[in-house]
Amino acid sequence: MKKFMALLLVAGMTLSLTACGGSTDTAKTDQADGKDTFTVGFDQDFPPFGYVGDDGEFTGFDIEMATECAARMGKKIVLQPIDWDAKDMELEAGTIDCIWNGFTMNGREDNYTWSTAYVDNSQVVIVKKDSNVHKLSDLKGKRLIVQSDSSALAALTGDDATKENKKLAASLKDLQQVADYNSAFMNLESGMVDAIAMDIGVASYQMSAKGDNFRMLDERLSSEEYGIGFKKGNTKLRDEVQKTLLTMLADGTFEQIVNKWGLKDSACLSEKDTTYIDGGKVPYVDFSKIQKKNDKTTEKSDGVKANKGGIWFIMKQLGSGMLATLSIFVFTLLFSLPLGLLIAAVRMSRFALLRWIAKIYISIMRGTPLMLQLLVVFFAPYYVFGISTPYMYRLYAVIIGFSLNYAAYFAEIYRSGIQSIPQGQREAAQVMGYGRRQTFFRIIFPQMVKRVMPPVTNEVITLVKDTSLAFAIAYTEMFTMAKQIASAQASLMPLFIAGLFYYIFNFVVAFVMEAIEKKLDYYR
Repeated sequence: MKKFMALLLVAGMTLSLTACGGSTDTAKTDQADGKDTFTVGFDQDFPPFGYVGDDGEFTGFDIEMATECAARMGKKIVLQPIDWDAKDMELEAGTIDCIWNGFTMNGREDNYTWSTAYVDNSQVVIVKKDSNVHKLSDLKGKRLIVQSDSSALAALTGDDATKENKKLAASLKDLQQVADYNSAFMNLESGMVDAIAMDIGVASYQMSAKGDNFRMLDERLSSEEYGIGFKKGNTKLRDEVQKTLLTMLADGTFEQIVNKWGLKDSACLSEKDTTYIDGGKVPYVDFSKIQKKNDKTTEKSDGVKANKGGIWFIMKQLGSGMLATLSIFVFTLLFSLPLGLLIAAVRMSRFALLRWIAKIYISIMRGTPLMLQLLVVFFAPYYVFGISTPYMYRLYAVIIGFSLNYAAYFAEIYRSGIQSIPQGQREAAQVMGYGRRQTFFRIIFPQMVKRVMPPVTNEVITLVKDTSLAFAIAYTEMFTMAKQIASAQASLMPLFIAGLFYYIFNFVVAFVMEAIEKKLDYYR
């Protein structure tokens, strides 16, 4: 048993280190103090601005811009995918330095310290090619889908939404929200909704990947501008980035990147912008003293096309994500199984106070969503204690959150198993001169293990699938990676392959647990 636990520990450590040293720049450093690193928060499911490329690395217009900017500032780029709903907490906690990923300024002017606008964007409506919706008024009584906390949602229901858009939203049969646009297109393709409201840049990318199955309405819901959002008051870093952007504009680098990604008609970064939206003065850059680059790639615009990696490419990328999933699985079992036994002991204590503490703990862990618990564990050090956490704390938070949650379930399973052992066995052991500890570990515990194996197996299998909840604090495991690839390729295939991975994983887990259960048959 000791050898097995040692092997499990070594395997878990190896897997975690491998997973954290994956193929993208997000995990190449644990240093994100804003001094010699530049940590960029972005939505990894938002092509062509940020997504996973054919080489497995993060790519996109904003990613390329941020990488070039960091290099010119003499900082190491750290690309940090974030859950869009938690972006504000990430920025406030200092886990990222800015939000740079098609981030709309309109309606958020007072919430962040902004750069000047660099891309003009519009909110458009996408329908199926054979749809009877030809103008916005035709959406009356229809089902419309948008991304959560998106500009499209704000354009329809926000405080600054026009009367026409609010009237349109009120006329809809249903206004649904999803986490990403790939899911939105899946809903549209399947007929679950009638239209999608979204950014024109993302719409163009998705439609180029999906062929002639969709069309864009001529009318626009709204126009908006993209900027780089910094923590409120962080003008020093904002000015440094802004000056770098203007230098890139002056020497032609900005134009090259814009043309590469097919955004020539949307780019709006200008030397004429002398003030920010908060009234601050934009750093001066003397364009006359900066020599233009002569680069023939300026006319290239194929970057907007969706990548189309084959099945082997998908499996290779998911393989690295599987290592992250395995690390969560191994470490959670390593810590939650013994912790659950300790909690079960406290739960059955002779002392009422200890019993109630254990009962309250179990009640909280079982009565609240695991996703919420992960968010609390990750953000509590900053929001409760004012402590800034290192990059690697994402993995630690995942392990802590999962371990605390599953320990509560294991504790109740153990308790039921212990209490199922007849009292007569304890009395017989006492007569034979066994102490309480000897009685438990030599008589009660082996029988308890045998009896609880089926429910423990169920929890272990559930754990395999629950690892996907790590996305709540932007830890990239297999399912998150599958979603990234699916968005980049505008395809469901990565999700199906991920499902196959999970099935094989659970099949192996079930086989191992069944073998262990058979080894314990002599306790019948």
